[in-house]
Amino acid sequence: ETGLTEAVQTGTGQLNGIPLAMGVMDFQFIGGSMGSVVGEKITRLIEYATENSLPLIIVCASGGARMQEGSLSLMQMAKISAALHSYKANCKSFYISILTTPTTGGVTASFGMLGDLIIAEPDAEIAFAGKRVIEQILKIEVPEDLQTAENLFQKGLFDLILPRSILKDVISELLKLNAFFPLNE
Repeated sequence: ETGLTEAVQTGTGQLNGIPLAMGVMDFQFIGGSMGSVVGEKITRLIEYATENSLPLIIVCASGGARMQEGSLSLMQMAKISAALHSYKANCKSFYISILTTPTTGGVTASFGMLGDLIIAEPDAEIAFAGKRVIEQILKIEVPEDLQTAENLFQKGLFDLILPRSILKDVISELLKLNAFFPLNE
């Protein structure tokens, strides 16, 4: 139905003239689940950003690891995290993680929370395990707002809550503050 072949689209481009590498997950494709192909595409994107000293932005929207693939999907968390470690260690880097609703499971447990800057959308649901799973396993009632961006921001889980309407301009300024400038300057 989506016309996509996988749950993430990756590529390079410019934001207000600033070159960057970007990945965007699509929840409409099998719940944005992270399987082997998603892991490989994101890892290659990070490696490309490392080789070319590009800032990196990943927009997360995922139900977590793709359980149909078993341990192969879980290995993507480690593979992507290792690529991010190399990215941060080996080049001028700046990784922005943008969390949309929902961002859960293995994506939250790995690259979703490894950004130099972590931005959430207003009212986004961000969690490792869902409310129902927590309630069933721990036999407790989970408050409705426990996994909302606003509640988690108050707990210090990420840096900013920004609506999409101002995201482009704010990110552009943040990139400039981190010494990434438009090609024509």
